Amino acid sequence: LSPGILPNMYNPPPGLCWDQLCADPPVVDGDSPERNVDSIVTSFLQAATNQAQQYRTNHIIMTMGSDFHYENAHLWFKNLDKLIAHVNARQANGSRVHALYSTPSCYLRELHRANLTWPLKTDDFFPYSDGPHQFWTGFFSSRPAFKGYERLSSGFLQICSQLEALAGPSVRDGPYGPGDSSVLREAVAVAQHHDAVSGTERQHVANDYARQLARGWDSCQVLVANALSVLGGTKDPLVFCNALNISVCPLSETTTNFTVILYNPLAWGVAWPVRLPVSGSSYAVTDPQGQTVIPVSGVTRRLRGGAGGAPGELLFQAWAPPLGFSTFGVQQLSPGDSWDPPKRPPGDTVLQIQNEHLRVLFDPVTGHLREIQNLGKGFSLPVFQSFYWYNASTGDGLSPQASGAYIFRPNASTPVPVAKHVSTRLLKNALVQELHQNFSAWCSQVVRLRPGQPYLELEWTVGPIPVWDGLGKEIISRFETPLRTAGRFYTDSNGRQVLERRRDYRPTWNLSQSEPVAGNYYPVNTRIFIKDQKVQLTVLTDRSQGGSSILDGSLELMVHRRLLNDDNRGVGEPLNEPGEDGQGLAVRGRHLVLLDTVAAAADGHRPLAQEMATAPAVVLAPGPGPHLRQLSPSALKFSGLRRALPPNLHLLTVEPRGARTLLLRLEHFFERGESQNGSRPVTVDLTTLFSAFTITSVREMALGGDIPLQSVSRLLWTTATGTRAFGGPEGVPGGSQQPLTRPPISLPGTPKPPPVPELDPRRVRLEPMEIRTFLASVQYRGPEA
Repeated sequence: LSPGILPNMYNPPPGLCWDQLCADPPVVDGDSPERNVDSIVTSFLQAATNQAQQYRTNHIIMTMGSDFHYENAHLWFKNLDKLIAHVNARQANGSRVHALYSTPSCYLRELHRANLTWPLKTDDFFPYSDGPHQFWTGFFSSRPAFKGYERLSSGFLQICSQLEALAGPSVRDGPYGPGDSSVLREAVAVAQHHDAVSGTERQHVANDYARQLARGWDSCQVLVANALSVLGGTKDPLVFCNALNISVCPLSETTTNFTVILYNPLAWGVAWPVRLPVSGSSYAVTDPQGQTVIPVSGVTRRLRGGAGGAPGELLFQAWAPPLGFSTFGVQQLSPGDSWDPPKRPPGDTVLQIQNEHLRVLFDPVTGHLREIQNLGKGFSLPVFQSFYWYNASTGDGLSPQASGAYIFRPNASTPVPVAKHVSTRLLKNALVQELHQNFSAWCSQVVRLRPGQPYLELEWTVGPIPVWDGLGKEIISRFETPLRTAGRFYTDSNGRQVLERRRDYRPTWNLSQSEPVAGNYYPVNTRIFIKDQKVQLTVLTDRSQGGSSILDGSLELMVHRRLLNDDNRGVGEPLNEPGEDGQGLAVRGRHLVLLDTVAAAADGHRPLAQEMATAPAVVLAPGPGPHLRQLSPSALKFSGLRRALPPNLHLLTVEPRGARTLLLRLEHFFERGESQNGSRPVTVDLTTLFSAFTITSVREMALGGDIPLQSVSRLLWTTATGTRAFGGPEGVPGGSQQPLTRPPISLPGTPKPPPVPELDPRRVRLEPMEIRTFLASVQYRGPEA
């Protein structure tokens, strides 16, 4: 089903729609003047005959339903029951059509029983289009704030599930009240709907998705607080600051003495910059790496409105152990002083920022990024970066198609620069170097380097996009380099495998390009990069965005859209988000830029992308905060692991599944051949990995965690490339292929499960890109035992 298309997409044949939303007449099979069953059956048989001519077996599938259908399922099934009965009755008169209720799995098995040779598809289907000027590439970027919220929520759900697993079931009803991870889990699941995170819903529906996520955060924050109480041995109140991206946190703004708890959900230690709004100008932090206070930017002050008033931000470099947390005490040393506008450091004649890894140069006349130098490897690359906007089409002589929530269609291939000259402000101290760029009243960016950071951080703020001129606008951040890329660029597929993209090209058919921009846009979940034979420029995203390389040596990401026309794909309203004040939506996000050799690039972007997807969480407590009972008060840290995982492994899931049972997933997140060290197989000992509990038994499961791996039955297919490919009714395409030594024998019925090697939990081996799933029985230490 997935690599094909049905005659009516996913709708029923014409005249056979019997939902309450449909206008087709019902099946009337009694003796009455309205009797129409004979003509309906004839119409169905003709549709089946026409469809069968395009398919290779004598089994075809008809989808009986559509969007929003089955609110009144009785209407559908009453008519389908009649249709099936009367269609099959025609067999007595020689008809060869047999109709039955079925499922995709049953259909797949019948195709397998036909014992045919099938083509093997290795590319994907992007970008979609349903006409020469109708590319469905707008939804890659629609509703960027919700896309960012969904990504943050997914990361916080991991933290919530991990702490529930590490601290034990008592955290569901602890000192801070009842906590429940399922509320956020269900909200995040609903947000995966193809009209949710895609941004193709109406505004009031998007508001409701966000409301459900917020409810989930509330419930999970109680659970996280309970878990930190159990693990830290405290009942002090804990505070979550949900608006730190606009520098709002009432506790840090009004308290002179507080504690910061940094929880790290990754399976390796993480250094993380903590940035909190404060009223004082000098603080002491129980952290040997130092601290400083910097002014809150004017852009941030505008965004937060009346929500906060702190003049400065306390910045310090924190560290947290694998699957654990560290605590840091903060004490104000002096009362708040007046804040002077920052000035360029004395002696700085060149507009640049630098640390031990990178030197970043800016054009002194225009203020734009000009060059990035990799100091460790001794090479540089001219890189120009700026913001542009495509003028959204409202239809033209070629097509009435307008840009909308689904469709991206600019009215010209050349975007308009937001600004040719950028006002800049330089800030440098021991912990950070920043260049603040102001492109316009609605578009700004902070280019940031910290000590030890082998990448450049670009924090962009865009919106409200002005539409007073009647023009819808689609905003991009574009990077231009002299790299000779020959029309090739690379994007990730669902945050994992990377696919090569070629401009104006499709691997499996000859493309006649009719939309040179929209027809070359692809979804970017976590990364996009360009490269030549030696150098690679990679940009990581903090949310799903559309991206492309429209010009050789360039790459671009769409960060925001504001449109004034509907695209007639079912939303029924323009993508014109009002924002909190009704004047339009402002969005803030981050891009991380890495410049490295091609050979070493994956070693940088693979773990860094994982840090962006599951970032550490900051929790505050007034006063000195919790002291851990497991460790001395001076250590003030906890780790749920006895040791960090190897650098190419990710602990994808640690989640309760019943009484003293946990679901565990390990992921090898490197691809084969992309890294000399990272792409090697790796073996871990599950039995001694965790410190919070002891694993008493382990059973390996299928990826979904619902059935044992040894029970999985996958069908064996003969492909046109001379291989035997595995796939099955689970819908998980098999990644393994075997050379054909003899034609495969296809037997009817369910195939026997392939033999699964006996699991040794002390030696769990993972190949590149492999995910292994386990159900573990555990014995907790301490009160949960």
